[in-house]
Amino acid sequence: MGSRASQGKKKNQKSMESGSGNLFILSAPSGAGKTTLCREILKQFPNIRYSISHTTRPPRPGEQDGIDYFFVSEEDFVKGIQNGSWAEWAKVHDHYYGTSMGFLEETLLSGSDILLDIDVQGAIQIMKKYPDAVSIFILPPSLETLQERLYGRGTDPGEVIEKRLRNARTEIDRKDVYQHIVINDRLEDARQELFRIINRYSNN
Repeated sequence: MGSRASQGKKKNQKSMESGSGNLFILSAPSGAGKTTLCREILKQFPNIRYSISHTTRPPRPGEQDGIDYFFVSEEDFVKGIQNGSWAEWAKVHDHYYGTSMGFLEETLLSGSDILLDIDVQGAIQIMKKYPDAVSIFILPPSLETLQERLYGRGTDPGEVIEKRLRNARTEIDRKDVYQHIVINDRLEDARQELFRIINRYSNN
């Protein structure tokens, strides 16, 4: 089975007004291939700005501050919550993640498109604040395949993987709040489906 896109609520293609960029939201359970697909989108659409999330979790091997994430202390993150600095934030796998409100506002006002790679909790917050956002959920072909991918990474202990799988079931249950659903069975099919969706809306 290849990739598939479906739509929940019908949303008209956004008219491209000067000084108004598009916000693309990409969410998926851990292990569904979201990071790889985000890289493919940014290669295909080099003018799309990638929103780098802030997180309190420690860097994984090879991750760089300001490229993969902005790594911040829990104290600073909580101050950001109190100051209204986050367009969305959530606590996932015992760590905080958030998106800078200032970055979104400035980039959209400049007319540039933004790609947001965020979890379901954060995506729902963004959809409420930005109802014109284009939301896409990456679905694994099955939970069994997801489990194989997570264990195949070899980066997390078994109890962490099992927690991710429990969270994945919850996230998949909420997939219908997204405008588009793409099944990542074969990477090339999912990649092309994402390109078609973005081309429908993008300013670039």
